[in-house]
Amino acid sequence: MPASTVPAAPRGKPLAQVTGRRKAAVARVRLRPGSGTIVVNRRPFESYFPSATHRMIATQPLRVSGNSDTYDVEATIDGGGIAGQAGALCLGIARGLAELDADLRQSLKRAGLLTRDAREKESKKYGLKKARKAPQYSKR
Repeated sequence: MPASTVPAAPRGKPLAQVTGRRKAAVARVRLRPGSGTIVVNRRPFESYFPSATHRMIATQPLRVSGNSDTYDVEATIDGGGIAGQAGALCLGIARGLAELDADLRQSLKRAGLLTRDAREKESKKYGLKKARKAPQYSKR
């Protein structure tokens, strides 16, 4: 990939460094003052999340708070699937914004962006096919 298409990682000490989690995904998010550039795992935001729905979910805290072009976001995301990663990034950005500006906390909380979605995959039980799916019952 040519060097001109990959955005340079923002430099300088981050204003906020927070963690967001969703399902099996963990996002480590760093917020710095800037122009609204978002870099995920050293890749441009649009190439990491090609789906418009996932991009909308991940950037919701920036839109709710009105800081879409105030902070640069650099994130490292591990684990889970693409939807869980978008949710983890959303929670991380929301926590970072609340840490930077206490006045934003109430609007982010009202939008439900500071609440960790605790739903996880239920573990498989022995004798069953999945967590709750049993083998087909046969009377004879």
